Amino acid sequence: MIRRLLEPIFEPIFHKHSYGFRPRRGCHMAVEYILKLKAQGYKYVLDADIKGFFDNIPHHVIMRMIAERVADGNILTIVEKFLKAGVFEDDQLKPTVSGTPQGGVVSQGDVSSPLIANIVLNRLDWALANKGFKHVRYADDFVVLCREYTHAEKALDLVKTVLNELGLTLSEEKTRLTSFKEGFDFLGFHLSSHSVSIRTKSIEKFKAKVRIITRRCHNLEMDVIRKLNWLIRGTAVYFNPPFATIRTQFLRFDEFVRKRIRMMKFKRIWHTDNYRMKNKHIRKLGLLFFEDFLTTSKHCVNSFPCN
Repeated sequence: MIRRLLEPIFEPIFHKHSYGFRPRRGCHMAVEYILKLKAQGYKYVLDADIKGFFDNIPHHVIMRMIAERVADGNILTIVEKFLKAGVFEDDQLKPTVSGTPQGGVVSQGDVSSPLIANIVLNRLDWALANKGFKHVRYADDFVVLCREYTHAEKALDLVKTVLNELGLTLSEEKTRLTSFKEGFDFLGFHLSSHSVSIRTKSIEKFKAKVRIITRRCHNLEMDVIRKLNWLIRGTAVYFNPPFATIRTQFLRFDEFVRKRIRMMKFKRIWHTDNYRMKNKHIRKLGLLFFEDFLTTSKHCVNSFPCN
């Protein structure tokens, strides 16, 4: 209820290039805007990462920004209690002196968004826009795009200044000045001069989930196929927007999943098992293939949430 009260108040003042879990916005729209800027000559990128954002937002900063738009003392008191409620670690309640508790309804709880992230970082959005910088933000993940490298350096200085005012800092290890020529990762994709592919970390995450489902000590049952289909469908839908160039990666995903299926069946990994259990036999089990998502007509999937 608190989130439903706050969201209509703050939504009209949010910057239009903040895409994190806002109504009728999504990850694909954010990436599409980056590609639009790239086509306009914005080739240099400030790839920024805020150090421990959700753990380090000062409570007084959050409360001050909410109080700028909300005068109801009851609502402000409840929000403050959310922030100071504490968290359970190893069956012990530990106080939260800063940050937003993970899983909080107002912070990250449901599909609507880390609302507090948008409220706090809206200050950064407008600071960048007022100085003429082009940027894209999704919750605490953002990039600034520039035509000149020196402009990107100035954007970095501005970001540091604004975050310092908010009691936040950039991660020195993860923040860098780069370009489309070098490539960079954003929202699960790797963007470069010639392609938009799946980033390496997302590939490894997918394979790790497949390995958990297809453990060799388990039997190949329909429940395994069902779990794999959930994973395959979600991955394929997210990484198959019109702008993505992921055909080769999808085909390799199929090869990897089939390899794991055969491993479960024969309790080993051997190339001759490809003939003992052919692809058409695996398809008859009901397994979805990434290849099938490539052959279907691509459609707008901006409404899908980012996982």
